[in-house]
Amino acid sequence: MTALSFRARLLAGATFCLAINSPALAQDHQDHAGHAMPAAAPTAAPAQDAPPADPHAGHQMAMPEDDQAMSGHDMGDMASAMMVSPLGAYAMTRDAGGTAWQPDATPNFGLMKHSGDWMLMGHALLNGVYVDQGGPRGGSKAFAAGMFMGMAQRQLGPGMLGFKAMVSPDPLMGKSGYPLLMAVGETADGEHPLVDRQHPHDLFMELSASYSLSVGEKSDVYLYAGLPGSPAYGPPAFMHRASSMDSPEAPISHHWFDSTHITFGVVTAGFSHDDWKIETSAFRGREPDQKRYDIETGQLDSVSARLSYNPTPNLALQTSWAKINSPEALDPDSDEARASASALYARPLGQDGSISATLAWSRKDRIPGDALQAWLAEGAVKPNDRWTLFARAEQVEQDELADHHGTHHGEVYTVRRVSLGAIRDFALAPGVKFGVGGLVSAYDAPEVLGYGDPTGGMAFVRLRIG
Repeated sequence: MTALSFRARLLAGATFCLAINSPALAQDHQDHAGHAMPAAAPTAAPAQDAPPADPHAGHQMAMPEDDQAMSGHDMGDMASAMMVSPLGAYAMTRDAGGTAWQPDATPNFGLMKHSGDWMLMGHALLNGVYVDQGGPRGGSKAFAAGMFMGMAQRQLGPGMLGFKAMVSPDPLMGKSGYPLLMAVGETADGEHPLVDRQHPHDLFMELSASYSLSVGEKSDVYLYAGLPGSPAYGPPAFMHRASSMDSPEAPISHHWFDSTHITFGVVTAGFSHDDWKIETSAFRGREPDQKRYDIETGQLDSVSARLSYNPTPNLALQTSWAKINSPEALDPDSDEARASASALYARPLGQDGSISATLAWSRKDRIPGDALQAWLAEGAVKPNDRWTLFARAEQVEQDELADHHGTHHGEVYTVRRVSLGAIRDFALAPGVKFGVGGLVSAYDAPEVLGYGDPTGGMAFVRLRIG
């Protein structure tokens, strides 16, 4: 089959799918005439029974250049891929947490529905986990973690209005979180740092609104605001990356790459053109406190900027910088400057599978203090819709792992961790899966830190909707 005939058949199939589910989906919007999509062929269904027009239909989505990039998607995934982001004239599959980008070929997660002028989407991921961390600094615990996300968007005037809400059951695990060797960040009681534990995330992970406006061929500007929200820094947070969302274990590099993903006060302005985007944020630098059920407020005292580029449907690149004012409550006189770079990869595998990977680097400059770096490589392979294999390797320069005799930061040590895991999913209903999985972890740290030669592991069950 030639590339031309394949694209023709692919486009015809997608058009048929969209025509069946939303006959008015491809109508041209007068406000977005520069992105007009040819009208779909009429269907036999009576006009009064047809779902309402998609408010994104005025944006035309180009199909990927290489046939293999979309060959693993079924018609439902193709329809989702042709839906347009609330932030610009590109595929919704490019959106991750906040305003971050992932590859266009990333598998779609979420259930979509039209209601009047609104396009709605929902997704839920709930893990029940038992963790055991070995060695003299380890521990064990059973806990629940996950997220529930909802999104709504519609045409409003000449542009697109969007809302996101995301909540987490993490506060139910208790203020001290769960055992995770070599992890640091935040506090359980407002007085002592959490060390060798992963903190719980707040109940409200994102409550945000956005508005975008077309300013030319494949060009858009947008404004995003969240309380909480995620500023323009780093790759998508670990729970949003396809390469890591199947693992319930947080990265120990979390506070280098995406500790800002829950920020209580953020405003971001951005401009995108085709596969490029530049954006900048003003946000509150202080990390969330130990009160996990409230919404905090404060001055927007920190800034960030991010440049994103998706050169192919399979690749998403970003580099970013942030100046963060007083991020840690236990060290209020210290600021941070951060820089990051990352590459995310995604590709369908066969009919129902996929491959996802992330390579990322970040540098944290304490002001005053040391410059600390972190590296992360992770990936997930889904050979089919039942099994997922995942892995992660990290190297982090930490200054909070030793006893500092009353001080928050001390000597810098390089630590490493490798994790391998798998999950088996069972379909309960369309869009609903129950999974059973596990992972093992190995650690490497200087002997002076007293970890011994530990290993760790998790056993978990998962419910995924969407």
